[in-house]
Amino acid sequence: MSPIVLLSFLIGYFAVLIGISYFTSKGSSDNSSFFIANRNSKWYFVAFGMIGTALSGVTFISVPGAVVNSSFGYFQFVLGNTVGFVLIAFVLLPLYYRMNLISIYTYLEKRFGYWSYKSGAMIFLVSRTIGSAFRLYLVAIVLQRFIFDAWNVPFVATVAICLILIWLYTHKGGLKTIVITDTLQTLFIVSSVIFSIIFIASSLDLNVVQTFEAVKNSSYSKMFFWEDFLGTKSHFLKHFIGGIFVTIAMTGLDQDLMQKNLSCKNIGEAQKNMLTFTGVFVSINIFFLSVGALLYIYAEANGIDVTALATPDHLFPEIALNHMAMIPAIIFMLGLTAATFATTDSALTALTTSFCVDFLNFTKKANHDDIKLIRTRHMVHIGFSVVMLLVILVFKIINDDSVVNAIFKAAGYTYGPLLGLFAFGMANKRAVADKLVPYICVVSPVLTYILDSNSVDWTGYAMGFELIVINAAITFILLLVTSKPGGGMMMDALEEAERGPKVKQTTY
Repeated sequence: MSPIVLLSFLIGYFAVLIGISYFTSKGSSDNSSFFIANRNSKWYFVAFGMIGTALSGVTFISVPGAVVNSSFGYFQFVLGNTVGFVLIAFVLLPLYYRMNLISIYTYLEKRFGYWSYKSGAMIFLVSRTIGSAFRLYLVAIVLQRFIFDAWNVPFVATVAICLILIWLYTHKGGLKTIVITDTLQTLFIVSSVIFSIIFIASSLDLNVVQTFEAVKNSSYSKMFFWEDFLGTKSHFLKHFIGGIFVTIAMTGLDQDLMQKNLSCKNIGEAQKNMLTFTGVFVSINIFFLSVGALLYIYAEANGIDVTALATPDHLFPEIALNHMAMIPAIIFMLGLTAATFATTDSALTALTTSFCVDFLNFTKKANHDDIKLIRTRHMVHIGFSVVMLLVILVFKIINDDSVVNAIFKAAGYTYGPLLGLFAFGMANKRAVADKLVPYICVVSPVLTYILDSNSVDWTGYAMGFELIVINAAITFILLLVTSKPGGGMMMDALEEAERGPKVKQTTY
């Protein structure tokens, strides 16, 4: 497809988002609407919009591409995700609502102390920045290859353009805008994957039943792997257990996705949101895996050499943009663009919220909507956009793996200590050595890396997605060893807050 057509589509797409931003932020660009949408979001908008945030361009490209190596084995991980989402809905969300939190990491301050709180918030900032940068990188290389290379635009400019456009439609309305734009973008994602299946099946002269049978009977449809528990990363238990705890960490302990839940009016609506989101999430992942199988079947039928691709991540864009008609190509770009920017816009808003609340103490200011604080928020928003640009450039230099694997591997190291901190706080009443917590949060990933690098040689065991569980366990053990019985007045106050009636919800 012509780069000019694709670029025109991209410009039109962002024009729509900027238009939505104008209307949603009109008359309400204060910090309350930016951080938590004035706690007035409709749960069904949040639930549907969260699909786009959770899936991202990684699911859109990497999951179908990875089918060639892992078949439908990724669905084992998705099943673990499902259990994780249910635990979030009935364990973590009630805690957050009882404590009337804006930043979920203030729980750590009330449970452990100042340094634990700052450590948890910093882990989120690092983890979400890296994860979102990885996701945006994936789409940036597609845009670079199929659009901007035609005019010799450097990669750094491509990424900068994406981030500037995202900043334009999120800097005023924040979460209030994103709840609406993500709903629209999720609609684009779901429509895109369904239409992609239809177009590929049509090009193969397959009806609905024949498409199902073709996927089912292909060499890519194996879903459950029970062989060689020690020596392989794809065993069901490793994927399933890893899926549970990656979900709890990357969703339930992540300010980005929890910020959307906390914008609902009450805990009941937030739980309906999570359960609805879970059902759609599982279904859409089955569609993405099916797209992967159909893409490889299409490649075989049309003599496309998939081994010539630099990475399996390039399979979907290669076929959609170079081997299919204009409408399927536009549908693909619509879904890819929506998937990526639904994740990145949400991440930049959450990163800005966390930094302003957790490190600049906006909620403790007498006038939290002072014009100076709003200007500061704008500067923080710009700052994180620049940081994300730099991380993407570094990742372009060092990455040699499929992005989906890189993201979850990074999450195992960065979110592990956060999972250990929350687990320790909720599992017992012991008081931690608060000043040691930052060191523990550094030591745990280092020890995990040593184990991961040597586990095959030492024990014959190959670590997979369960790496995050090992990291969290090491954090938990170190906290236990350095702690002492009783949480003192801090623990008493926290228990009273958790047991007592729900506090009146305010904008802060």
